[in-house]
Amino acid sequence: MAKFMFLLRGSGSCEDRPEMTPEQMQQQMQTYMDWMQEGTEAGWLLDPGNRLGAGAVVKPDLTVIDGPFAESKELVGGYMTVEAADLAAAVEIVKGSPMVKSGSTIEVRELPDMGKQS
Repeated sequence: MAKFMFLLRGSGSCEDRPEMTPEQMQQQMQTYMDWMQEGTEAGWLLDPGNRLGAGAVVKPDLTVIDGPFAESKELVGGYMTVEAADLAAAVEIVKGSPMVKSGSTIEVRELPDMGKQS
């Protein structure tokens, strides 16, 4: 089984998101928590990850710029680590995500297994 990182990307600026009542927000959060619980029980969720905090960007000329940037249309807001047979299986897991269903984007990247012997 391979390990994959899911990079959770926002669905655009806050102005583009529909207004939600507190009850709708609670429902959406519960759906997300239920999906993660299913992943834990099924064994594919290795690390539920977290939101990503403050950061910086180091350019080739060694200048440092504060980041991440709120104006980015595809701001990476968090991550998860999962296990799946291959990239296609990891993508299928993402397709069941309530985040994708509500308009967010999830990038799937395979993590190298540094312990594999050739």
